[in-house]
Parts: sequence; structure tokens; C-alpha cells
Amino acid sequence: MNAWYEREIVVAILAVPRAYAMDVSIPAHVFDRHPGYHLLVCGERDPLSEVDRAAVVVVPGYEDPHLPVPQPYLEALRRAAERGARIVAVCTGVFALAACGVAGVTRVTTHWRHADELRAAWPGVEVLENRLLVEDGNVLTSAGASAGVDACLHVVRSDFGAAAADEVAKEVVSPARAATDPQYTTVPAPARDDLAATREWLLENLASPITVQQMADRSLLSRRTFIRRFVHETGVPPLRWVTQQRLLSARRLLEVSDWSVERIAAATGFGTAANFRSVFRREVGATPTAYRKRHGASRPQEVGSLKAPTRGERIQSTPTARASATSAVTSPATPLPVAPSTR
Repeated sequence: MNAWYEREIVVAILAVPRAYAMDVSIPAHVFDRHPGYHLLVCGERDPLSEVDRAAVVVVPGYEDPHLPVPQPYLEALRRAAERGARIVAVCTGVFALAACGVAGVTRVTTHWRHADELRAAWPGVEVLENRLLVEDGNVLTSAGASAGVDACLHVVRSDFGAAAADEVAKEVVSPARAATDPQYTTVPAPARDDLAATREWLLENLASPITVQQMADRSLLSRRTFIRRFVHETGVPPLRWVTQQRLLSARRLLEVSDWSVERIAAATGFGTAANFRSVFRREVGATPTAYRKRHGASRPQEVGSLKAPTRGERIQSTPTARASATSAVTSPATPLPVAPSTR
């Protein structure tokens, strides 16, 4: 245990029968890369009863989700949900949530192949078919195995901040993706990556006022064509993307520097401290000061040591430009005797 953290957050992977090996090894690999977590694999390496002390419970995807999960696993999951533990369901793991009727859930996602089956299994709950992640209260559901990486990084980011999630993402060689990114696209990719240079320019000029027309002019496109291509490449409108990048930069500065809120607001393009506080609270759910108290370093870096994130560390939302996250994820040191993946 690193002395940096007052206590470890217990994460229990609920290794249900028929669990896909990859869906167990991915969260084990991600959470094992941060010293603030204590990892359990319940039902295999650790007793099933250990789920009762976990703050985060991960339900991996499993084969034949229409078949029942043994009651002891469902009861452990139900108890975790009732006491307010955070539940992360990867791929078909969401069917276990449906089987035990987790209360208060209104929106979920899963692998697109199982969307209709999930609607039938969990009537009254909206199934968002083409989304990487859906967070509804304490329940986070994700699409296929690679989206499990995104789900785990989302948990790390909420627990320990953006800089910590960046470090873990580098360890698992997986760029961060937005929750609203599609699982797949039926639109052919552009013949060339038209807007990569524009996005790079934006990241280097976040402190300056930026308009859509400026972006379009720099891309040598009409405003309408630029917006259409930008949304196709990133999944979000241009100014929304800029705001996401500014927020990520601000979160990093709050975590690793001792800069004032006013200085961070100016450096990240929010202008005034009042505007920065308003946007930050709306998007992050906390004030900048509260966020810094929770995630800030005890010994902030000197200003001169702060560097802009590299291309690989930034939010990358281009579906056609990302390599598969699962190709670089290795199994944890201790073998996990679970069913091999047939997907």
C-alpha cells in the first residue's frame, strides 16, 4: 500500500460461471496498476463472501447470458447494490444485474449483438445500443471487452483524477475514449484524416478564444462541411470537443499544480474564474476547489515542470484512428481459472 493513500478502495471482480477470461483479466490488469486499489477476484481466487466488503464490484461478461447465474452470485451482487457499492458491468455482465433486479436503474448498454435480448430480459429499462458506456447512478455498464478498459479507466478517473487515469491508461496502452463514442460505425471513414491537424492546433491553443469559423477556416472547409466532418471523426460537435479538452487540461492542473483558479481559468481558455467555476461544476459535479482537495498532490509540481500532454495522453475520440485496446492488455500475474473467450 502506498502511503500516499489513506486507505485502499476494495475492488471485487465477481467471477461468475462462464465468465470470459478477457473480461476478468482486463479489470484486474487496470485496477492492479494503481496503488489506491485492493483487488479481489471473488468466486475464483477469493471467497465469494469477500464481495461484501468491496466498494466497487465488477461483473465480467459471460457466455450464454440467457442461462441463469447461480443464486449465490446474484445474492452477492444484490447485497452490493443495496448497500450502495459501485457496480461495473462489462458486456453481458449486465444480464446479471437484470436477473437480480437492481433497483433504480433506468438506462444501460451492452454489446450491440445482445441489445434486443437485454431489452426482453429487463423490460422498463432503456437499452442504448450503440454506446461505449452508460452511467446511471452507481451503475456503470459497458459494451464489449475493449469498452471494459474504458469503464475501468472511468472509475479510476472519478476516484483519483484525470492524471492518475492517464498514467494507468499508458500502462495498459489504451487511449481514453468518451462514454458517448459509438461501438461501431456504418459510415465509411474519410479518404484522409482531414481534421487531425486542426485538432492538434486546437490542443496547442486552448488558452485562446476559439470559434467554429476559425476551425473551419484553418481546415479549408465551409462551416457546414467542417461541422459535419468533425462530428463524424470525433462523435461530438467542435465546441463540445474543445470544452472537453479544456476541462481535462484544467483537471490535470488542479491535480498537479498549485496554480490559482484564476490562473488555470486563463490557461485553459475559460477566461474568467467565475465562468470556469460554473462550467467545471456543471460538467464535473464539483467545484474546482473541492476537486483539488480530493485529487490534488501533496507536493505540487513546479510550474516549469508542467508539460502539455502528448498526443497519446490526450482524449482521442477518432474511431477510425484508434488501435484495439485489448491487443495490449495482458493477464494479471496470478492466473485466473475462468472460461476461455470464444468471442
